[in-house]
Amino acid sequence: MGTMKRISESQVLKLLASQNIWWESPYKIPPSFSKWTPRPYFELLYPLVKKREIRRAVVLMGPRRVGKTVMIHHTINRLLSDGVPPRNICYFSVDHPIYNGLTLEQLLDFYSQAIGVTHQTKEVFIFFDEIQYLRNWEIHLKALVDDYQALRCVASGSAAAALRLKSAESGAGRFTDFLLPPLTFHEYLTLLKKTDLVKITEIEKAYVVEAPDIHRLNESFLHYLNFGGYPEVIFSEEIQSDPGRYIKSDIIDKVLLRDLPSLYGIQDIQELNYLFTTLAFNTANEVSLEQLAKGSGVHKDTIKKYIEYLEAAFLVRVIHRIDRNARHFKRANYFKIYLTNPSMRSALFSPIADDDEAMGALVETAIFAQLFHSDEMLHYARWTKNGEVDIVSLKANQQVAWAMEAKWSDRYYERPEKLKSLLSFCRAHNLPMARVTTRSVSGEFRGKNVILTFMPASAYCFGMGYAIIQGKKRRLYETLSLQ
Repeated sequence: MGTMKRISESQVLKLLASQNIWWESPYKIPPSFSKWTPRPYFELLYPLVKKREIRRAVVLMGPRRVGKTVMIHHTINRLLSDGVPPRNICYFSVDHPIYNGLTLEQLLDFYSQAIGVTHQTKEVFIFFDEIQYLRNWEIHLKALVDDYQALRCVASGSAAAALRLKSAESGAGRFTDFLLPPLTFHEYLTLLKKTDLVKITEIEKAYVVEAPDIHRLNESFLHYLNFGGYPEVIFSEEIQSDPGRYIKSDIIDKVLLRDLPSLYGIQDIQELNYLFTTLAFNTANEVSLEQLAKGSGVHKDTIKKYIEYLEAAFLVRVIHRIDRNARHFKRANYFKIYLTNPSMRSALFSPIADDDEAMGALVETAIFAQLFHSDEMLHYARWTKNGEVDIVSLKANQQVAWAMEAKWSDRYYERPEKLKSLLSFCRAHNLPMARVTTRSVSGEFRGKNVILTFMPASAYCFGMGYAIIQGKKRRLYETLSLQ
């Protein structure tokens, strides 16, 4: 009987050399990555990677297919351009079977062997891609940060539920979490080189957003709602002709079936799938555990667990309800669930047209999807059958920071008095101004003690994404002028 062959050191070193082609002179970046334009989010990640003052590993996390590996290679490219010696940078694709069973420390030893640079004293940049495939990665990564002063580590992973859990438990003070979400509308237009559709200027610490041709901007916005969350999808007509096949099978199903639902004690994948499909169809609508349990025949506690998992996997966000006084309800029976990326809905069902009845909910989902990139404390308010405000942001002291209505209609601009709930909520909380999105018009309504500022939803989404990338916490776009 033959004995099983062990994977040799030379095979590991061979793989390392093929994954780090910049070690050869002159350095080359893999052509499959160099063709991609960096996402604007790259400008937020890169300074964290370069930071020398604090000893921390950067944990780059986010849903599948949002471009984490591509962003790592853009980071490597920038480091090389900034003069970091090519051999002081090492990339490991941890999900490769050849690394199975190896610790991070052993991987680093192979790196030192391969290029003769010792990671123990030299400043080196190490990238561990898809780190969740390595058991107890968080303990080992923390040890590396503690033991080697010159080591700069970046770890990435798609099994977001587990990553976030482990990072919070073990990485306190040693990890900096960086969430890479699906594309914002601003990033979408940037990657497609269509930012000429919007003009942003800064006047007196406020952003002024101009949309010279709102109809063309809205065409792109509709395309974003249907196909815009994933970098690969926006460049591929083939995927757009059958988004269900790509997004559902490659992104959604893998998260639901493969990305560690067992961590949350989930055995029945079919139930989870059914719940997610129901929630996706009802994005932006109010739901309750009772309704969901009744509709599916699944126990409330189980549904709660499923929703926790879907949220940790970055597929949905739960938004809790407050009353007219901005107080939380003692029992959080009702809540809203939003897809983190509106294009998941069209992948699960079908792309929608701009006059589709689902458009209002999808626009509201898109506005939330931009706001999830900020650190706003988001809620919605509901107090009677008709009393509702779509989006309310609370300050740390539970005071209302701002409120807005997310609409895909121009009729409220013509009849602002119909926005009774918003106006009365603003007066109750002494808010001098509130935002209302529209389909295509902009302007102002000066009511009693409250100014309502109307702005097309597409322009608002672009402006919000732009402001977050700028990292400026200022009054966001007090005015919008349309030419």
